[in-house]
Amino acid sequence: MDRAKKGKNVSALPQKIQIILDKGQGPAARALDKLPKIIQESLAKLLGYPYQYPDLDAFTKCLMAVQIKQGRAGFIGDDPIESRRQFDAQMLAILHKSTSLEFVEDIRLPLQSGTVFARHYHPTPNKKLPMIVFYHGGGFVVGGLDTHDEACRLIAKYAKVQVLSIDYPLAPEASPQLLIKSCEDALAWVYQNRRQLKIYKNRIAVAGDSAGGNISTVVAQHAIGKSYAPQAQLLFYPVVDFKSRHPSFYAYGQGLVLTSNDVGYVTKYYSEQHQVALDDPLISPTFGGLKKLAPAFVVTAGHDLLHDEGKIYSHKLRQSGVKVDYVDYPDQTHGFINLTPISSKAKRNTIEIAKNFRKFWDKHH
Repeated sequence: MDRAKKGKNVSALPQKIQIILDKGQGPAARALDKLPKIIQESLAKLLGYPYQYPDLDAFTKCLMAVQIKQGRAGFIGDDPIESRRQFDAQMLAILHKSTSLEFVEDIRLPLQSGTVFARHYHPTPNKKLPMIVFYHGGGFVVGGLDTHDEACRLIAKYAKVQVLSIDYPLAPEASPQLLIKSCEDALAWVYQNRRQLKIYKNRIAVAGDSAGGNISTVVAQHAIGKSYAPQAQLLFYPVVDFKSRHPSFYAYGQGLVLTSNDVGYVTKYYSEQHQVALDDPLISPTFGGLKKLAPAFVVTAGHDLLHDEGKIYSHKLRQSGVKVDYVDYPDQTHGFINLTPISSKAKRNTIEIAKNFRKFWDKHH
């Protein structure tokens, strides 16, 4: 009798979830996140999630199942402006209480390559702290200061650092040359203003997720031997190789946050439209000069089509004499640092990475 009753409850779940979903993405997802794993797995099945990823985090599986049910897949399409609008709306929909920090301020950076906006986070404004210059992800096409606000707050708070998030110009309107120049100029500006910014012992690192991880390491390569070269890199599931296709690309190209379709659009907007070769180090840092690069803390997600290129890049860095810490989150998917407002696991992982990066940076300083 009890078993039948339990079965009935499980089959009533999709209706309940639909009701919660109609109330709004954020509260629905947070309610989902609190359910036991076994219920989440049943739900994903009931919602008809068609992919066989037995080791994928059950909450993420539900999230993806809901997206597919709503007819959505991936986050970049044939209209970059519409893709931006949708990505902004999606990030806004899952927002919850922001992690509170003592000081957050929007500033303008008057750079040679044009004015760029940035957001400055400081957990203890009366104290000197190291600085992370952060470049957001979004396939070089979408994303901005607001979409990555919570991730930057968590990093600032738990790595005990200042963070300056850079609102760099996006592709396809901006070429890779302009985009990287503007990001490099922003890093140089931070170095030039290190006293005003109260940067502890001139310690400056670069960080970013996905496309932002690419930008961080490309900028680090360009800055080798220059006064403003960063002293550490924090790369979350970075894009580092537009040319090669590794097993993870084929294993995880569908039904997850980042799809092979997205990669096609990103390649079109960032490489093809600007006639930049796929193996040019400007967009594929795995083919760049790796010697004398700053120590790198590289993070990958197991269920991510970019998993293998991130892992290979960390090996290449090590072989080139760069100090590397490589961490993989096997049950996570691409983009997990953006899911912290709704996923307790993603939040725990992001906090852990922030703390461990700081230890790594202190050790190799």
